[in-house]
Amino acid sequence: MSEPRTVHVDLAGRGYDIAIGPGLIDRAGALSAGLLAAPRVTIVSDETVAPLYGKRLAASFRNAGIKAALVTVPAGESSKEFASFARLMNDLLDSRPDRKSTLVALGGGVVGDLTGFAASVLLRGLDFIQVPTTLLAQVDSSVGGKTGINTRHGKNLVGTFYQPRLVLADTAVLDTLPRRELLAGYAEVAKYGLIDDPGFFAWCEKNGAAVLAGDAAARTHAIEQSCLAKARIVAADERETTDLRALLNLGHTFGHALEAETGFGPDLLHGEAVAAGMAMAFDLSVRLGLCPAADAQRVRTHLADVGLPMRLRSIGGDNRRVWDAVRLIGHMRGDKKAEDGKLAFVLARGIGGAFVSREVDETVLHDLLVDAVAA
Repeated sequence: MSEPRTVHVDLAGRGYDIAIGPGLIDRAGALSAGLLAAPRVTIVSDETVAPLYGKRLAASFRNAGIKAALVTVPAGESSKEFASFARLMNDLLDSRPDRKSTLVALGGGVVGDLTGFAASVLLRGLDFIQVPTTLLAQVDSSVGGKTGINTRHGKNLVGTFYQPRLVLADTAVLDTLPRRELLAGYAEVAKYGLIDDPGFFAWCEKNGAAVLAGDAAARTHAIEQSCLAKARIVAADERETTDLRALLNLGHTFGHALEAETGFGPDLLHGEAVAAGMAMAFDLSVRLGLCPAADAQRVRTHLADVGLPMRLRSIGGDNRRVWDAVRLIGHMRGDKKAEDGKLAFVLARGIGGAFVSREVDETVLHDLLVDAVAA
C-alpha cells in the first residue's frame, strides 16, 4: 500500500502531521499508535457517519492493540449547542476516561469542532485525533486547532484553540459523500486560491469539475494544497493574534450572517454560505474601489459554474425566506472579529490579494446587501 501524502503543521513542541490518501481509516490504529499516551481511545461520531465507518475505525485501533469505545451524537449543527455538549461530556465521562485517554473525532466539521472542544476541557485536557469525513473538514475545519460550539448569539462563540495530535484525511470516504456536501467543501478549497495564491485559483477554474466528479489525483492535489496553505498560516499565527490567520475567514462575515438568518439549519450548509460570502466580499471590494470588477466576476462565475448558490433567493428550496439587509448586518455585529462596534471583513485587492479591513462604509455595505437580496 502506498504511503499517504503528509503535510506537517509546524508548531513549537505541538506540531502534527496531516496524512492524506485512501484507506487511512483502516490504518488509523497503526498510524496513531506511537502518538497515544495509553492504548485506549474513545471515538466520537454522529448518527450518520458512525454506521458507515465507526466499526472499521474501531477495528483498526483494536487490531493495533488499542481499546476503542464509540460515542455518537445527532447529526447536524444542533449537536453544537450547549445542551448537546453537556450530554456528550456526560457520555464520555460514563466510560471513566483518565488523562492518558485520547478522543478521536470521526465525522465532518460539527463532530470535529465538538470533539476538539470536549478534548480541550475534559479532565482539563485530553489528546485528540481528527479523522475528517467531509471535504470541508479535510481541507479546513480539522486543521488548525479551532474548536467551538454555537450559542443563540452566533456560531462558534464559545471555544478554544486546541491542536490535534494527528489528522487522517481518508480520500476514499469522499466517494460516498453527497454532491451538495462536496460542493460545500469545494468552496473552502477555492478560498485558498482567493486569499493569496492566484495560481491555485486558476488551477481550480480548470480542475474544479474534476475534483467534484471524483478524479482521485485532482482531489488529492486539492486537499494537499489546501492543507499546505492552512498549515503555513496557522504556523505563523496560531491564535489569530494578527490579521494573518483572519484571512482564512474570507467570506465568513457574510456567510455566518446568512447561516444565522437560516437558523444554522439544513437550508444552507456552511460551505454554501462561505461561497456566497466570498462572492459578496469581492463585490464589496469592487464597490469600495479596491478590486477589479473582472476579478469579482471570475469568482462569482467559477463558484456558480460548479454549482454553488450565488443568489440569496435560491437558498432554501421550498423554504425560501424573505431576506433583509438590516437583519443581516445585525447578525454581523455579533461576529467574533468585530471590535469596538466596527465590523471586520476580509476584502480583496484582486484574486490572491486578500486583506482585513475594519473601516468599511456601512452605507456601501447596506446598499450591497439590498441589491443582493433583490437579485
